Amino acid sequence: MPLSISRQSVGQLGGQASVLARRRRDHAELDHPMHRYESPGLPLPGRLEVLRDVFQLTSSHAFAEETVLWPALRRLVADGEELTSRVEAEHQRINGLTVEIRSTGPQGPRHDQLVGAAFALIREDIRDEEDVLLPRLQEVREYDRARLRRLGSTWETVRRAAPTRPHPAVSRRPPAMPWPECR
Repeated sequence: MPLSISRQSVGQLGGQASVLARRRRDHAELDHPMHRYESPGLPLPGRLEVLRDVFQLTSSHAFAEETVLWPALRRLVADGEELTSRVEAEHQRINGLTVEIRSTGPQGPRHDQLVGAAFALIREDIRDEEDVLLPRLQEVREYDRARLRRLGSTWETVRRAAPTRPHPAVSRRPPAMPWPECR
């Protein structure tokens, strides 16, 4: 079984610009505000701001994965379709919880329970990606360091321009569009 990207050095991941290193940094950037939200004593306005940041990061992160990274995995890994479908389902559940949290408001009786469920699912998604999906991409022989860096650059560009909230009417899968950097 491949080694989780969470346990590898930046060099093993293909360098700072590699999609693997970028993904690990993005996961850490996402984990920090979740811990901050969960810390005792954070007043309600601060909690709501942190929660907004978590949801924005989660949405742009998932969008970039689904438009850049998962098509490459589906094309390059034998069971890529099955692997990415499972993570896409996690993303959809996170989006559903995000919408429900926003609709209940911070004073809603289930607010903390919904936030806890969303955070648990985000953390599960991170583990699935770092322990299973991304190491599988790393195993693809054609994906050398240069290709991982090009894929990382494409992923980062898409992530920066991605939606920052769930859009239930937008397809979870992009139209068939080959990314030259991903071939």
